[in-house]
Amino acid sequence: MIKITVIKGDGVGKEVMDATLLVLNHLNLDVEYIFASAGNECFQKYGTTIPEETIDIAKNTDATLFGAVTTVPGQKSAIITLRKELDLFANVRPVKSLPGSNSLFNNLDFVIIRENTEGLYAGLEEYTKEGAQATRVITKKATERIFKFAFEYAQENSRKKVTAIHKANVLKKTDGLFKDTFYQIAGSFPKINNEDFYVDAAAMYMVTKPQIFDVIVTSNLFGDILSDEGAGLVGGLGMTPSANIGHQNGLFEPVHGSAPDIAGKGIANPTAMLLSAVMMLDNLGEKESSLKLENAVFNVLKKSKCLTPDLGGKSKTIEMAKEVIKNL
Repeated sequence: MIKITVIKGDGVGKEVMDATLLVLNHLNLDVEYIFASAGNECFQKYGTTIPEETIDIAKNTDATLFGAVTTVPGQKSAIITLRKELDLFANVRPVKSLPGSNSLFNNLDFVIIRENTEGLYAGLEEYTKEGAQATRVITKKATERIFKFAFEYAQENSRKKVTAIHKANVLKKTDGLFKDTFYQIAGSFPKINNEDFYVDAAAMYMVTKPQIFDVIVTSNLFGDILSDEGAGLVGGLGMTPSANIGHQNGLFEPVHGSAPDIAGKGIANPTAMLLSAVMMLDNLGEKESSLKLENAVFNVLKKSKCLTPDLGGKSKTIEMAKEVIKNL
């Protein structure tokens, strides 16, 4: 039996999660859902955004399905905490043109893989007499690990090229190490093409000729920015799933926020949450169910008869989920 931690979170996170669980229950899966708390509503109730109990549950299940949480300045980030506690070192964000969406191109299909544990997001900041400063951490161990993951991902998913994104012309030591390590690892995968770009050039190419990309691998901050740029190419954050992968566990979440402006109205777009579940099933080895769910979502988007308002329709979140069930 597969055990999955379910964290609904705040706002529309709960709504899209309920819709996704409704769909998953119509797949032939041997699964147990274990519900846990995290987010701002959790903080208001328990005084913490992520209780130790939630972390323990996540550590002892096969995967975590995460809705969306409200981020309040000064509160500990629930999602970053889980990434660290579960050692989820690779963030995977597909950039794929979907039918019936506001994609700027109709032929995009590439993946951004982001190192999830260090860089400027290592959290090494301090105030100084002059202002404040942050330390950018790039280690040999973490770069080797993320590059091996990227090339293995390309190999397993019939991808032909891996592109490293960096700024080694300015950050000569940290990104110099990053770039050099990339080509060292690339040598172990001779059947997969490799190349590298500066991050500013890559940002431009993602707008002008994104079709050149297949698998992008980059550091934490660069990956965060480029991933949202990629989401903008294919209809926005409401259409974009993501995965956080480690050697023992995985966490799967839509990249949109808790959207307090529409929370409670029942009109949130469940696509990103559903496609995050697709990534989860694939990672768990449930390939048939993963493909079945993905095709059902694509069919609903393509038919354009039962869509939420952000997609030009008039349907509720649950109504769109029920339409996906019909297409299973």
